Amino acid sequence: MSSSLVVVVVTYNRLSHLKVGIEALGRQDCDAIVVVDNCSTDGTQEWLLEEAVRNERLDVVLAPRNLGGAGGFELGFRHAMERYHAEWLVCFDDDAYPQPGAFRTFLDSDLEGVDAAAAAVYLPDGEICEMNRPSLNPFWHRRLFLKTVLGKGRQGFHLEDRDYCSKMPVDIDSTSFVGFFVRRDMIQRVGLPEGRLFIYGDDVLYTLKVSDSGGRICFLPWVTFTHDCSTFANHRSTYAPLWKAYYTYRNGLRVYHTAAGWLFWLFAPLKIAQWLLNARLYDHPTTYLKVVYLAVRDAMTGHYGRRHEDVVKMCESRR
Repeated sequence: MSSSLVVVVVTYNRLSHLKVGIEALGRQDCDAIVVVDNCSTDGTQEWLLEEAVRNERLDVVLAPRNLGGAGGFELGFRHAMERYHAEWLVCFDDDAYPQPGAFRTFLDSDLEGVDAAAAAVYLPDGEICEMNRPSLNPFWHRRLFLKTVLGKGRQGFHLEDRDYCSKMPVDIDSTSFVGFFVRRDMIQRVGLPEGRLFIYGDDVLYTLKVSDSGGRICFLPWVTFTHDCSTFANHRSTYAPLWKAYYTYRNGLRVYHTAAGWLFWLFAPLKIAQWLLNARLYDHPTTYLKVVYLAVRDAMTGHYGRRHEDVVKMCESRR
């Protein structure tokens, strides 16, 4: 089959959000909508299969088990690459959707020399969605590195608000998987997302891989998405449920190593020390410290095969 743009969406137990997204996609210019269901238990699978009968563009992929977001995107990318011959693939979560005309605007843009692109992602109230703000790798840019270590932190290497008003593409090094467009030939060059990470960091690692391979990633402010992630709007100083800390720390070390290179060995001890100090914030600090220990050990030994069920069980232990 020949097409210009294929969508990949990963969903798990957020049927009400998914319905909004599928409705929005019905008004977009794309050739197929691949939806990977991660063994949802809220009726998502049944609804998708019924909807696919009415919507010929909807292509439902049922995961054999809950593969997490990372595993879902790996499965979705593979399916899309094998079944379709689209020039472009675009991916996002089930609680995100393109704003009206976004795909047509993207396809009509000057994409010469662009290997991948990031859309501008906003919250439903119109504010910039911070978790989807594209960035540059400070370890590849001396000026940004200095800004970051001298107190700017995250603001030192993420795009500024003014970039969202740019009339020209803005070069970036990494971005999230919400509104991420990538050429088919780039996927063939760098491979699929790394599904064994389960959740967190897979998008940053993948886009850094694209950049490191010589690919050009651009932020296109005029291509807009909405991310209805209000459930994550309240910033917490602790992880709940605790199993999220395991993946955040384990995969975070992988991201830091990829981004920093040999400098990782200077910065990693500081980051790990910070995590250890956070034990005082938890009701069960011994369990938390066990999670940190396993996350660090698995990251350092390259062990990404721990079953999610075992991670959850470990985090529920109070010994």
